[in-house]
Amino acid sequence: MPPASRRVSPHVLREGMRVLWVAVRAEPRVFTVSVVASAVYAAMTVGTAQVLGWVTQTVVLPAFREGHTTAGALSGAAAAIVGVALLKALGVAGRRFYAGLMQYRMQAAYRRSVTRQYLRLPLAWHHRHPTGQLLSNANADVEAVWAPIAPLPMAVGVVFMLLIAAVSILLTDVAVAGVAFLLFPAIALINVVYQRRLAPVATRAQQLRAEVSEVAHESFEGGLVVKTLGREASETERFRERAHELRDANIAVGRIRGLFDPVLEALPNLGVLAVLLIGSLRLESGAMTAGDLVHVAYLFTLLSWPIRALGWVLAEVPRSVVGWERVRGVLDASGSLPFGDAALGEDKAAALEVRDVRFSYEGADGDREVLHDVTFTASPGRTVALVGPTGSGKSTLTSLLVRLVDPADGSVLLDGVDLRDVRRGGVAATAALVPQQTFLFDDTVRGNVTLGLDVPDERVWEALRLAQADGFVAALADGLDTKVGERGATLSGGQRQRLALARALVRRPRLLVLDDATSSVDPQVEARILESLREAQTAEDEGGGATVVVVAYRKATIALADEVVYLDHGRVTARGGHAELLETSAGYRDLVTAYERAEADQEALDGGEEALA
Repeated sequence: MPPASRRVSPHVLREGMRVLWVAVRAEPRVFTVSVVASAVYAAMTVGTAQVLGWVTQTVVLPAFREGHTTAGALSGAAAAIVGVALLKALGVAGRRFYAGLMQYRMQAAYRRSVTRQYLRLPLAWHHRHPTGQLLSNANADVEAVWAPIAPLPMAVGVVFMLLIAAVSILLTDVAVAGVAFLLFPAIALINVVYQRRLAPVATRAQQLRAEVSEVAHESFEGGLVVKTLGREASETERFRERAHELRDANIAVGRIRGLFDPVLEALPNLGVLAVLLIGSLRLESGAMTAGDLVHVAYLFTLLSWPIRALGWVLAEVPRSVVGWERVRGVLDASGSLPFGDAALGEDKAAALEVRDVRFSYEGADGDREVLHDVTFTASPGRTVALVGPTGSGKSTLTSLLVRLVDPADGSVLLDGVDLRDVRRGGVAATAALVPQQTFLFDDTVRGNVTLGLDVPDERVWEALRLAQADGFVAALADGLDTKVGERGATLSGGQRQRLALARALVRRPRLLVLDDATSSVDPQVEARILESLREAQTAEDEGGGATVVVVAYRKATIALADEVVYLDHGRVTARGGHAELLETSAGYRDLVTAYERAEADQEALDGGEEALA
């Protein structure tokens, strides 16, 4: 059943109660205290009516008859009223505080659980789920799941209150109790109808909030594309449509509330009028006292609002169930990467072996295999260049080398150990990936390079020097303490790439994987970066550098590699030195030559523009 059509059916109600039971089992003490506080409030609500009836009968009416009263009588009446009011206030405070505490604890716990699951799930799972949906799961859906907790203790207290009130009215006068026993079911019935009408509309509004969030997030993420292609109007229209749907859903919620709220408010007042009418007749006949009449009438005025708490719980149940299903969809998701107990070495550059690797992406039309029986090795301290046309599987392969995903078949080994057998954190401590798309946090240069790693500034500067970033960082206003803005907005593309490279190098990985990580820097700077890495590879200090796997396009970059692996349509079709492949592989020769011509044309164009300037 789609969320928009959900009602408080027995199935949904049962599911909602199961969800609430999860919270009760998680926070039994807090829930117990909140329910006890709610019960105190309920008892004191009925007690207030009892006290007012007693004060009317024993203090107010005698004072009217005799024309005077005593200080003791007034003090006793005031003490009784104030005492009941204080206990009632304590009950309200305790109920609200502990209900809120329980709700926010559950929300925080499940936000952490969802976020931890996001981190555990492989990259392939994230490819199938848009970022806006993931944000909605961790925020709006978690909030919806535990929304019924806030009114739950009140609802439990209401049951207790109704029992006390029913007994109290029944003991006071049977005839008046008949009005109560007709009124309470009527209020309950209207509440049920109210929630059945409200639930699907409110649930649809909840779903639309998530959709509005998804559209907004996508538009903001693609802000550069939107502006450069002049798509502001269409994106605004797309957002407007969702926002208007949300507006209409909220208006529909308001209409239903506007229809039922006056009825629910009016019924207890009609009950009071009925009680006063019947009570006056009973008063004339001597069947009940004025104090009894005040007691019962006041009870009717108090009970309408607490009864609504039951409706509040019912109103939140459908949204809670929908949110629970969406959150459980994340928490129950399969595909997390299992870990073994094997440890990797720590002293020297890693030995890499890729053995018969196959990998597929899941799609609506079935799996799409992008790597087919890929096999190659990289000896410790050597540089291997991955070269191939667009779509040949190079970026996918780099993800496999640092175990962002696992192969469908075959294996990736470091130092002879299958990455699937390495203990948690072992691969991250050994291998580092610098991806195509650089991401910088809204933090300082130091914070973006270290990302929480406790290293001295000397080591940070060493990594910046290897990445050819020390010069522009030193020229920044605050050096390492310079804030780079959201996504590194204050830096150029090449500067961002060099900081990302320094981020990997500061960890001194034994395997360094560069996925076209220097595409935004000019060839001269790229050559210096690669030369610095080669010098680090041959150094004897700190274990002798790293094994490097680089996705390369430029001839100068490829020529620095010890071996070239040529990928075409997901297969290794040639391996060897650059000069060797130029002679033996027509596909490799055509690709490299095409890149070379494109670079020459671009350089000529740049030179012509400079001459004209």
